[in-house]
Amino acid sequence: MTAMTQPTASDAMRRKTRWFMFGAFVVAGIAFAVIAVSGINKNLIYYWTPSDLQNAGNKAYGATIRLGGMVSPGSIKRLGGSAVEFDVHDASQHVHVKTTSVPPQMFRENIGVVVEGTMLRSGYFQSNRLMVSHNNQYKPPAKGHPVNQKELRKMIESTEGLKDD
Repeated sequence: MTAMTQPTASDAMRRKTRWFMFGAFVVAGIAFAVIAVSGINKNLIYYWTPSDLQNAGNKAYGATIRLGGMVSPGSIKRLGGSAVEFDVHDASQHVHVKTTSVPPQMFRENIGVVVEGTMLRSGYFQSNRLMVSHNNQYKPPAKGHPVNQKELRKMIESTEGLKDD
């Protein structure tokens, strides 16, 4: 007669470890499936140029997009309050933008901008965030450069109320 061997503690531990690993893989697989099916794309923000936006067709409508380009000359219209509308262009396309966000002080024609929002079927891009690009490099005026009193007064007025650290 053969004697039955008793399972040792290490065999029981190996079995528990296998079941734990199997359970972990099943949970990870279910989590991955839920993320894939739930439409993670709805939470992504795309960075597009006006040409990309025009070429995207129906994909552009309803998606949250960061549109980057240059502000077209002569297109800025202030609508009262903080509302502004303007055109953004790249090398070949223009997109009309309407925003209610307060434009930064550097906002002007021919400056690079990034606007975040959604393209609407009514033909314009509705923005809820407006950012301008700049290089953060200060260049002092050339020696002997005349100071424009109007510009200097405007700069001083724009800093009123700011505290010195």
